[in-house]
Amino acid sequence: MAKLVIVESPSKAKTIQKYLGKGYEVIASMGHVRDLPKARLCVDVKNDFAPKYSVIKGKEKLVKELKEAAARADGVLLATDPDREGEAISWHLAYILGLDENAPDRVTFNEITKTGVEEGMAHPRELDLNLINAQQARRILDRLVGYTLSPFLAKTIRRGLSAGRVQSVAVRMIVDREEEIRAFVPEEYWSLDAKLSAPPSKTLFSAAFYGDESGEIKISSEAQAQQILQELEQEEFVVGAVKKGKKNRAPAPPFITSTLQQEASKKLGFPARRTMKAAQELYEGVEIKGQGSMGLITYMRTDSLRISEDAISEAASYIDGRWGQKYLPAKPRHFKSRANAQDGHEAIRPASVKITPEEVKDSLTSDQYKLYKLIWERFVACQMANCVLNTSQASIHVGKYLFKASGFHVAFDGFTALYEESREEEEKAGKDLPVLEEGMKLKVKELKGNQHFTQPPPRYTEASLIKTLEENGIGRPSTYAATISTITSREYVTREGKAFKPTELGEVITKLMKERFPKIVNVKFTAQVEDELDAVQRGEEEWVKTLHRFYDDFDKTVQKAKKEMDGVKIKLKEDETDVICEKCGRHMVVKVGRYGKFLACPGYPECKNIKKIVNETGAKCPKCGGNIIERKSKRGRIFYGCSEYPKCDFVSWDPPSKELCPVCGKTLLQKKNKEKTLYCVTPGCTFEGKPGVEKPEEE
Repeated sequence: MAKLVIVESPSKAKTIQKYLGKGYEVIASMGHVRDLPKARLCVDVKNDFAPKYSVIKGKEKLVKELKEAAARADGVLLATDPDREGEAISWHLAYILGLDENAPDRVTFNEITKTGVEEGMAHPRELDLNLINAQQARRILDRLVGYTLSPFLAKTIRRGLSAGRVQSVAVRMIVDREEEIRAFVPEEYWSLDAKLSAPPSKTLFSAAFYGDESGEIKISSEAQAQQILQELEQEEFVVGAVKKGKKNRAPAPPFITSTLQQEASKKLGFPARRTMKAAQELYEGVEIKGQGSMGLITYMRTDSLRISEDAISEAASYIDGRWGQKYLPAKPRHFKSRANAQDGHEAIRPASVKITPEEVKDSLTSDQYKLYKLIWERFVACQMANCVLNTSQASIHVGKYLFKASGFHVAFDGFTALYEESREEEEKAGKDLPVLEEGMKLKVKELKGNQHFTQPPPRYTEASLIKTLEENGIGRPSTYAATISTITSREYVTREGKAFKPTELGEVITKLMKERFPKIVNVKFTAQVEDELDAVQRGEEEWVKTLHRFYDDFDKTVQKAKKEMDGVKIKLKEDETDVICEKCGRHMVVKVGRYGKFLACPGYPECKNIKKIVNETGAKCPKCGGNIIERKSKRGRIFYGCSEYPKCDFVSWDPPSKELCPVCGKTLLQKKNKEKTLYCVTPGCTFEGKPGVEKPEEE
């Protein structure tokens, strides 16, 4: 008889089955099989928060199959992911299958490779109740907050709203930043820049006005700038002190979950959810041509910078073979994790440095390849030598004033031969200064003043929001993708380019939460709760006491808010529309029902008129001439159809363009390819298509 090994996903099951071979049956639980039901609170607050778990709806058949497989197996091993969530899944599986939670039937894999699987199988252990209780506490805490505050928001503002412990703080941060931007008053300042050369060389270099011998001078007006420029024009530019030096740039550490999400956002433009999806696939295993299914990276949910000595040694061997000994540091690099890191797993790295991105490119999807390349390069670079820069700085005297010039050139590229970390504000590319000697007179090619204004703090991007959440101890890296997805899908924030901007709804909710539930949206309080949950995981706190400390005060606040806000309804400007009710003439408003948004007459119950919300495209149906409107499939995918449906059955996944067919005059559609190809769907039309270019506006 074979032993049964249960993992979460089919791809992970397939990879592990390959390594274990005969004697084992590996099957997937498809994530959680037991949880708090969605319809009710299912937490007995009067009985120490006893949770009422049940099999997840729709998984009854799967549970039956798991029980049958366990009954015929020669033992069961629980091999879900090696984190708090994975431990909880194993615990729920043990309960459903009637396993002894004290038996050593829990195995974990830091990487889904032959070595990683063999290592995990060789060290089975008991279920970690501290991890399980920490997950239970977090799950119950989030349920208490969500299921208590959401009905309050729905009653006070509008139906369909939700509040969460972490998402509420994230929205508040975005709202607070927007308020800072609105309150910001720009201040004028000027810079004076000179383009100089050191004869006989004609090579130009730049120098910036600094001040005088007593210190820096800030120029705050055009008049002040012009006065100084007039004085400078009468003086010679003479080289003062010249300093030369060396600067070492060290590589960035390997990725942890949060830094991977940030860097993938900056370099690849990936949202956090997209990053984690690709990372999960790379960890669980992908089909590699000629090698079968294999995991390419270590576990992707980690806050540790620890690296195994074997991985460091393998990286060093690869670096020596590809670039030579001089690209290795004097001693292998080890990185220190932050103080509150769990350190349960290694940093995110390739399972084997020998498997280069180019070797597996043809076996990976575009997202998998891009992310694997990023992880592989970052890890290899972290074990390479420093980049060495030769720097030069010069003070330039102009009468009583002082200019400064600086430059650098790369003396040794080191790790930058492979990888450089992206930065929010990229360093300006500097050029090395020409040979300058004290007392040398310089030739002025250009001298001018430039007006500037101070800028408000930038809106949060996905990368900067994740960075700030992590720095403040809000949530955990594994939750960031879900948090961002929730606050955007709920329309509490919108994206303008890469930046987040709060909607009126988000601002109104945040204002209400600040007034009524200040602790819930308080950054320090939320971070403190996270620390307490971590203490439960370490076995230092009891999870029930932790919940009591939070909930007892929270419940009093909720009851007070309900009493004081009873009958109060907050109206939103964004809910008002220009659509006129044809029955009574009022402006219709946006309402939210169980099937989404719709238009309703504000005169209810006197007028009960309602309408669907239709997103017009402005294009005409190529089939009947009706209006093409945007629609959504049952799975939420956007497509385009005729407003005259069911009389006209025109539908398209591709959007309509603003152009008409030059042959038949009907609306052209636009393919979702790189060229944005325009094409015609009219039967018999001879138009062959062309790259999509927007029509220039007529003068």
